[in-house]
Amino acid sequence: MAREQLKTLTEQMYYILLTLTENQHGYGIMQEVDRRTDGRVKIGAGTLYSLLSRFEEEDIIVQVAEEDRRKIYTLTEKGLNILKDEHKRLKQLVSDGNDILEGSEDK
Repeated sequence: MAREQLKTLTEQMYYILLTLTENQHGYGIMQEVDRRTDGRVKIGAGTLYSLLSRFEEEDIIVQVAEEDRRKIYTLTEKGLNILKDEHKRLKQLVSDGNDILEGSEDK
């Protein structure tokens, strides 16, 4: 997964990285994403573990421990930068939408 491909993250990718601002294992990631989004964003086990593997290969996350066969991950500096870039991009989308939609209410 080249850096170019990560200019825009899927919702699942974004929430996985957001969750990994703290150390977490796979099942914990699924639970935290469910909690943060009130169940709106679902991440299946296959999708999660496929993304974790890809993120690890690209040095976006790193395994920091293993407890009871659970691998615990966290973001690398590269991963944090990707997350911050995506957060900035999403804020700009909302700002652009606000400019148009809130402006149209005045008309």
